[in-house]
Amino acid sequence: MSTEPNPSVRTRFFDTKIEFLKGVGPQKAALLNQELSIFTYGDLIQHYPFRHEDRTVFHQIKGLNETLAAAQIKGRLREWTTIGEGSKKRLVAYFSDGTGLLELVWFQNITWFEKTLKVDAEYIVYGKPAFFGGRWSITHPEVDLVTHENERGGYFQPIYPLTEKLRRKFVDSKAIGRMIRILLDISRPYIRETLPANLVQKYRLISKADALSHFHLPQSQQAFHQAQRRLKFEELFYNQFRLIKNKLLHKTEYPGLVFLHTNLVKEFYDHHLPFTLTGAQIRVLQEIREDLKTGKQMNRLLQGDVGSGKTIVAFITMLFALDNDAQACLMAPTEILADQHYQGLKKFADLLGVNIGKLTGSTKKKDREIIHKQLLDGSMQIIVGTHALIEDIVQFKNLGLCIIDEQHRFGVAQRAKLWAKNAKINPHMLVMTATPIPRTLAMTLYGDLDISAINELPAGRKPIKTVHRYDAHRLSVFGFLKEEIAKGRQIYMVYPLIEESEKMDLKDLMDGYESVSRAFPDVPLSILHGKMKSQDKDYEMGRFVRGETKIMVATTVIEVGVNVPNASVMIIENAERFGLSQLHQLRGRVGRGAEQSYCILITDYKISKDTKLRIETMCRTNDGFEIAEVDLQLRGPGDISGTQQSGLVDLLVANLAQDGEILKAARASAEEILTEDPDLHQPVNEPIRIHLQNLRKEETNWGRIS
Repeated sequence: MSTEPNPSVRTRFFDTKIEFLKGVGPQKAALLNQELSIFTYGDLIQHYPFRHEDRTVFHQIKGLNETLAAAQIKGRLREWTTIGEGSKKRLVAYFSDGTGLLELVWFQNITWFEKTLKVDAEYIVYGKPAFFGGRWSITHPEVDLVTHENERGGYFQPIYPLTEKLRRKFVDSKAIGRMIRILLDISRPYIRETLPANLVQKYRLISKADALSHFHLPQSQQAFHQAQRRLKFEELFYNQFRLIKNKLLHKTEYPGLVFLHTNLVKEFYDHHLPFTLTGAQIRVLQEIREDLKTGKQMNRLLQGDVGSGKTIVAFITMLFALDNDAQACLMAPTEILADQHYQGLKKFADLLGVNIGKLTGSTKKKDREIIHKQLLDGSMQIIVGTHALIEDIVQFKNLGLCIIDEQHRFGVAQRAKLWAKNAKINPHMLVMTATPIPRTLAMTLYGDLDISAINELPAGRKPIKTVHRYDAHRLSVFGFLKEEIAKGRQIYMVYPLIEESEKMDLKDLMDGYESVSRAFPDVPLSILHGKMKSQDKDYEMGRFVRGETKIMVATTVIEVGVNVPNASVMIIENAERFGLSQLHQLRGRVGRGAEQSYCILITDYKISKDTKLRIETMCRTNDGFEIAEVDLQLRGPGDISGTQQSGLVDLLVANLAQDGEILKAARASAEEILTEDPDLHQPVNEPIRIHLQNLRKEETNWGRIS
């Protein structure tokens, strides 16, 4: 007869409150609740170490060297003494392993050590060795009496995330490790296998129970890597499983308007398209066209670099809606961007006799009333706007397509409000971003969307030439700018925004403005920064757009701004202070016309290794997707625009910057299972079904213990 606990008993075991674990109790439990959000056995077993210290080797004092990050030594404590007074008071103990003498020094908890240390007892000490005054010493070493368990070494010490308060209350990494060791001993019978046997076999994964054990307390590097691989795969598998399930559900549960007619599209194509579409634009339009014929709601992400031609794709997609008696709307995050889209689309709409409107926070009341009436009776076919579009008063006759630009700037609730503007049938949804997203991030952030990418620039666009110059080269840079201005070109000069100090930011900008004024006394300048009033910003930007000023001295407020085809040079001062994606976005402000454009990155001589890589990447490539991959490697997924609220930060073990291959395998496996057995009826998929049934409803990370 089986001695295995049944699934519900197993689940309840991991819901046990942490205070009931041997050696914890109510007081320590309250600390763990408050400081680390550890409430249950399940929370504790998934409080993973962020690194391990190698305790497999004992060093000898005579063999120490300063290149060692840390050393573990077994020997005897000979004697100790206190030296100095007040803040300089320290406890110095003399320790020997028979090959030499080592000083152990403590500046804190001196009284406690004096009471607990034992003369001539055998200890294991661990810490960073330093050679000073002709002898070796370790400051604030870890010291443990030699026991039967630790006398041979041979293990890796887990180091856990802690807080200062826990350390003050003597709950250190070792204390957490002891709790986890006790929990691992009693929990093994309750750890359920959460992956199907065929997947475990196919990818040669170790069991869930072994993975948890070896991840916390590995006996070797190999054991730890196996545990890490298993937990990463599982975490990413359940992450992808949820996204793909939502995607499939969307395709079956959400009907969409069927767009079959293409009269306007054909007329625009044959008579009014001002240039030839790129292969990438044609491919994306075909993908969208297929979606619009299915009778299921389109839910697609369109990503492409600044200037790759997303707007024309958006317009042709709108024409599909208009051809089938539906209306279309485009929502942008700022008035400047909404206006730019409106101006760009209006010239095409006018050629076709299409009624297009613009609705933003600054639209006059009289104009609003006309727009509201025309949207409701259907005579206005396209509306471009900001958040103003989601106000309750804005109603449509038959909204069939919603396009959202720079979608990461909008919350889910705002998108849903737009979606609810058609009570009969859900409008198709196309979300656009000019921030290229690395493939692994896109799979995890937007794995429930279909993804299209425009990955080539329109014909005739010359790639922007990017160069790096040091501060000392400023005179030659100014000489080059004078040549460009003489050719009739315009220039952006961007200064960094230092969020910690707006005063400093403004000072940098004003200093820059003055030095540019001195260097170009006869050239009209504009200035733009975040502290200016809206109307002043618009006035300055307007002067630059009209060509009345030749140099725009600005902070990063021009990062997403209006299109100035005549601006051919982007100077980025203190480029070392900018992130890679921000540098790329700023560079995209030039290169809008047919002339050769330039981006000059100016830095100090002293720059870090990461900054060097950022600058080299910018000078080497204009490919936003390649830049996004390097940015992901440098910054990690949590910092990349728009990912903070996505549940990505909930990944405990996997790292999207490093685990692309595991992610691909996990996604392919999840897709295969959901295609073949969507309801998980097959016996082989029972572990997935049971795991999902027992997950807490609020749990976002499906790879976790339930």
